[in-house]
Amino acid sequence: MWPWEHAAVAYLVYSLFSHTYYRESPGALAALTVVFASVLPDLIDKPLAYQYGVFDTGYALGHSVLFAVPIAVLVGVVTKWIGRPRVGLAFAVGYLLHLPGDVVPHYFRGTERFDVLFWPITEAGGTGGADGLVDLTLTYFVEYWAVLTASNPPTYLLIQTGIVAFTGLLWLYDGAPVLRESLIATYGAVGTAVGSLPR
Repeated sequence: MWPWEHAAVAYLVYSLFSHTYYRESPGALAALTVVFASVLPDLIDKPLAYQYGVFDTGYALGHSVLFAVPIAVLVGVVTKWIGRPRVGLAFAVGYLLHLPGDVVPHYFRGTERFDVLFWPITEAGGTGGADGLVDLTLTYFVEYWAVLTASNPPTYLLIQTGIVAFTGLLWLYDGAPVLRESLIATYGAVGTAVGSLPR
Protein backbone atom coordinates (compact mmCIF):
# COMPACT_ATOMS: atom_id res chain seq x y z
CA MET A 1 0.00 0.00 0.00
CA TRP A 2 0.99 3.57 -0.57
CA PRO A 3 1.25 5.98 2.41
CA TRP A 4 -2.07 7.69 1.63
CA GLU A 5 -3.75 4.28 1.44
CA HIS A 6 -2.33 3.28 4.84
CA ALA A 7 -3.51 6.62 6.25
CA ALA A 8 -6.97 6.23 4.73
CA VAL A 9 -7.50 2.69 6.05
CA ALA A 10 -6.29 3.62 9.53
CA TYR A 11 -8.42 6.77 9.72
CA LEU A 12 -11.45 4.90 8.38
CA VAL A 13 -11.18 2.17 11.02
CA TYR A 14 -10.49 4.58 13.88
CA SER A 15 -13.29 6.93 12.86
CA LEU A 16 -15.81 4.10 12.60
CA PHE A 17 -14.70 2.84 16.02
CA SER A 18 -14.92 6.34 17.46
CA HIS A 19 -18.46 6.80 16.11
CA THR A 20 -19.51 3.36 17.36
CA TYR A 21 -17.85 3.32 20.79
CA TYR A 22 -17.45 6.97 21.80
CA ARG A 23 -20.48 8.20 19.81
CA GLU A 24 -18.48 11.09 18.35
CA SER A 25 -16.05 12.00 15.61
CA PRO A 26 -12.33 11.64 16.26
CA GLY A 27 -10.63 14.60 17.91
CA ALA A 28 -7.71 16.36 16.25
CA LEU A 29 -4.97 14.74 18.35
CA ALA A 30 -6.32 11.22 17.81
CA ALA A 31 -6.82 11.86 14.08
CA LEU A 32 -3.28 13.19 13.70
CA THR A 33 -1.90 10.28 15.73
CA VAL A 34 -3.69 7.56 13.75
CA VAL A 35 -2.47 9.01 10.44
CA PHE A 36 1.11 9.48 11.69
CA ALA A 37 1.24 5.98 13.18
CA SER A 38 -0.15 4.49 9.96
CA VAL A 39 2.92 5.63 8.01
CA LEU A 40 5.48 5.27 10.81
CA PRO A 41 6.70 1.79 9.76
CA ASP A 42 7.64 3.24 6.37
CA LEU A 43 9.21 6.31 7.97
CA ILE A 44 11.42 3.96 9.96
CA ASP A 45 12.34 1.35 7.36
CA LYS A 46 12.32 3.06 3.96
CA PRO A 47 14.95 5.76 4.65
CA LEU A 48 17.15 3.29 6.53
CA ALA A 49 17.00 0.85 3.61
CA TYR A 50 16.80 2.92 0.45
CA GLN A 51 18.77 5.98 1.51
CA TYR A 52 21.28 4.72 4.06
CA GLY A 53 21.55 0.99 3.28
CA VAL A 54 21.11 -0.09 6.92
CA PHE A 55 18.57 -2.74 5.88
CA ASP A 56 18.47 -4.77 2.68
CA THR A 57 14.79 -4.02 2.20
CA GLY A 58 12.15 -1.46 3.13
CA TYR A 59 10.45 -4.12 5.28
CA ALA A 60 12.52 -4.56 8.40
CA LEU A 61 12.34 -3.30 12.00
CA GLY A 62 9.34 -1.00 11.61
CA HIS A 63 7.26 -3.65 9.82
CA SER A 64 8.06 -6.49 12.22
CA VAL A 65 5.33 -7.65 14.62
CA LEU A 66 8.19 -8.26 17.05
CA PHE A 67 8.66 -4.48 17.20
CA ALA A 68 5.15 -3.25 16.35
CA VAL A 69 3.26 -4.97 19.17
CA PRO A 70 5.63 -3.89 21.98
CA ILE A 71 5.76 -0.28 20.72
CA ALA A 72 1.95 -0.15 20.47
CA VAL A 73 1.62 -1.51 24.02
CA LEU A 74 4.25 0.92 25.34
CA VAL A 75 2.56 3.93 23.71
CA GLY A 76 -0.79 2.69 25.04
CA VAL A 77 0.53 2.45 28.61
CA VAL A 78 2.19 5.87 28.47
CA THR A 79 -0.85 7.62 26.97
CA LYS A 80 -3.18 6.00 29.50
CA TRP A 81 -0.85 7.12 32.30
CA ILE A 82 -0.93 10.74 31.08
CA GLY A 83 -4.71 10.64 30.65
CA ARG A 84 -4.87 10.35 26.84
CA PRO A 85 -6.00 6.75 26.24
CA ARG A 86 -7.70 7.60 22.94
CA VAL A 87 -4.36 8.75 21.55
CA GLY A 88 -2.79 5.43 22.53
CA LEU A 89 -5.61 3.54 20.86
CA ALA A 90 -5.27 5.69 17.73
CA PHE A 91 -1.54 4.94 17.64
CA ALA A 92 -2.13 1.20 17.97
CA VAL A 93 -4.82 1.20 15.27
CA GLY A 94 -2.66 3.16 12.84
CA TYR A 95 0.56 1.26 13.42
CA LEU A 96 -0.85 -2.24 13.64
CA LEU A 97 -3.10 -1.84 10.59
CA HIS A 98 -0.07 -0.90 8.51
CA LEU A 99 1.28 -4.45 8.73
CA PRO A 100 -1.64 -6.34 7.14
CA GLY A 101 -1.99 -3.38 4.79
CA ASP A 102 1.33 -4.41 3.25
CA VAL A 103 0.45 -8.11 3.13
CA VAL A 104 -3.10 -8.05 1.72
CA PRO A 105 -2.33 -6.31 -1.62
CA HIS A 106 0.39 -8.90 -2.33
CA TYR A 107 -2.15 -11.64 -1.67
CA PHE A 108 -4.53 -10.16 -4.26
CA ARG A 109 -1.66 -10.01 -6.75
CA GLY A 110 -1.11 -13.73 -6.23
CA THR A 111 1.97 -13.53 -4.02
CA GLU A 112 2.19 -14.07 -0.28
CA ARG A 113 4.52 -11.77 1.66
CA PHE A 114 4.25 -12.85 5.30
CA ASP A 115 8.04 -12.68 5.46
CA VAL A 116 7.76 -8.88 5.78
CA LEU A 117 6.17 -9.25 9.23
CA PHE A 118 8.81 -11.22 11.11
CA TRP A 119 12.12 -9.40 10.75
CA PRO A 120 14.82 -10.41 11.81
CA ILE A 121 13.61 -14.04 11.90
CA THR A 122 12.74 -13.78 8.21
CA GLU A 123 13.95 -11.13 5.80
CA ALA A 124 12.13 -9.93 2.71
CA GLY A 125 14.22 -9.61 -0.42
CA GLY A 126 14.84 -6.08 -1.54
CA THR A 127 17.09 -3.46 -3.03
CA GLY A 128 18.11 -1.39 -0.03
CA GLY A 129 20.22 1.61 -0.96
CA ALA A 130 19.94 0.93 -4.68
CA ASP A 131 18.52 4.20 -5.99
CA GLY A 132 18.03 6.43 -2.99
CA LEU A 133 14.70 7.04 -1.34
CA VAL A 134 13.55 9.98 -3.48
CA ASP A 135 14.36 8.34 -6.82
CA LEU A 136 12.77 5.05 -5.83
CA THR A 137 9.62 6.78 -4.55
CA LEU A 138 9.26 8.80 -7.75
CA THR A 139 9.73 5.66 -9.84
CA TYR A 140 7.07 3.78 -7.88
CA PHE A 141 4.70 6.75 -8.01
CA VAL A 142 5.02 7.01 -11.80
CA GLU A 143 4.36 3.26 -12.11
CA TYR A 144 1.39 3.50 -9.72
CA TRP A 145 -0.16 6.37 -11.69
CA ALA A 146 0.42 4.57 -15.00
CA VAL A 147 -1.36 1.45 -13.74
CA LEU A 148 -4.21 3.44 -12.16
CA THR A 149 -4.86 5.43 -15.34
CA ALA A 150 -4.52 2.45 -17.69
CA SER A 151 -7.55 1.38 -19.70
CA ASN A 152 -8.15 -1.62 -17.43
CA PRO A 153 -6.60 -1.03 -13.96
CA PRO A 154 -6.52 -3.96 -11.52
CA THR A 155 -9.58 -4.40 -9.31
CA TYR A 156 -7.56 -4.26 -6.08
CA LEU A 157 -6.16 -0.87 -7.08
CA LEU A 158 -9.63 0.48 -7.83
CA ILE A 159 -10.82 -0.78 -4.43
CA GLN A 160 -7.90 0.90 -2.68
CA THR A 161 -8.59 4.16 -4.53
CA GLY A 162 -12.28 3.91 -3.60
CA ILE A 163 -11.34 3.45 0.07
CA VAL A 164 -9.20 6.59 -0.06
CA ALA A 165 -12.05 8.59 -1.63
CA PHE A 166 -14.61 7.29 0.87
CA THR A 167 -12.28 8.08 3.77
CA GLY A 168 -11.87 11.63 2.48
CA LEU A 169 -15.64 12.05 2.57
CA LEU A 170 -15.79 10.54 6.07
CA TRP A 171 -13.07 12.95 7.22
CA LEU A 172 -15.16 15.86 5.92
CA TYR A 173 -18.23 14.42 7.68
CA ASP A 174 -16.17 14.24 10.88
CA GLY A 175 -15.58 17.98 10.60
CA ALA A 176 -12.11 17.77 9.02
CA PRO A 177 -10.22 17.23 12.29
CA VAL A 178 -6.74 18.79 12.42
CA LEU A 179 -7.59 21.17 9.55
CA ARG A 180 -10.52 22.48 11.58
CA GLU A 181 -8.37 23.14 14.64
CA SER A 182 -5.64 24.69 12.51
CA LEU A 183 -8.11 27.10 10.92
CA ILE A 184 -9.62 27.99 14.29
CA ALA A 185 -6.17 28.65 15.75
CA THR A 186 -5.17 30.74 12.73
CA TYR A 187 -8.41 32.72 12.86
CA GLY A 188 -7.91 33.34 16.58
CA ALA A 189 -4.30 34.45 16.10
CA VAL A 190 -5.23 36.80 13.25
CA GLY A 191 -8.13 38.17 15.27
CA THR A 192 -5.89 38.81 18.26
CA ALA A 193 -3.22 40.45 16.10
CA VAL A 194 -5.76 42.66 14.37
CA GLY A 195 -7.41 43.54 17.68
CA SER A 196 -4.08 44.65 19.13
CA LEU A 197 -3.34 47.09 16.31
CA PRO A 198 -3.53 50.74 17.29
CA ARG A 199 -6.66 52.51 16.08
